[in-house]
Amino acid sequence: MTDDRKILDAGTSDIEESVAKIAAEFRAGFQLVAQVRSPAVAMFGSARVDEHSKPYRSAREVGRRFGEAGWSVVTGGGGGVMEGANRGAQEGGGQSIGFNIKLPHEQHSNPYLDLDHTFDHFYARKVCFVRPAEGFVIFPGGFGTLDELYESLTLIQTGKIRHFPVVLFDSDYWTEMIEWFRAELIPDGMISPGDVDLLHLTDDPAEAVQLVLDRYEERRADSAAAPKEDAQ
Repeated sequence: MTDDRKILDAGTSDIEESVAKIAAEFRAGFQLVAQVRSPAVAMFGSARVDEHSKPYRSAREVGRRFGEAGWSVVTGGGGGVMEGANRGAQEGGGQSIGFNIKLPHEQHSNPYLDLDHTFDHFYARKVCFVRPAEGFVIFPGGFGTLDELYESLTLIQTGKIRHFPVVLFDSDYWTEMIEWFRAELIPDGMISPGDVDLLHLTDDPAEAVQLVLDRYEERRADSAAAPKEDAQ
């Protein structure tokens, strides 16, 4: 039984022990995050594709371009799209980081990682994805990928994290979801029209990278132009 299952199953978890383990996991994760060279991008996608698939090849190309731009690439550390992104990052000379997770069916770390840590709890892992990231690039994937996508959108929408670009790679894969947002969620008032603008759709590796780089430079310029508070 995983630690998360023990915590969620009433009567099977010692509260003090659980809190201590979670705190220790956050501490270990933050220590690793401190070693991530800035700036960094988080890349997500399916673990169920092989190196000959389009998502793997695209993630490898995007990761390589980020590496060549001097960026670090953070993934879930597993196979498929994650491996492609980490592999590309190393090929481009960038730092490659994997935040893995213990699962009932073990997810092994890919061999293209400069920094690697395996979490017991999804929530600690998610915080460490967001903490160093200046943007997310999301490739085709299943429930885990969708969870990471919607988590990022919720955090941005609610102002819990700063507004950074969320790039959806492969327009054929993601267009119907965007259309559903526009046809159902916006008319029903479930989201605001501007919420859809948080997403950027592309099929071009160069554009995916440039969207993140441009937003990062804009944020740096805004920060430099902001008036400084007088010293007390």
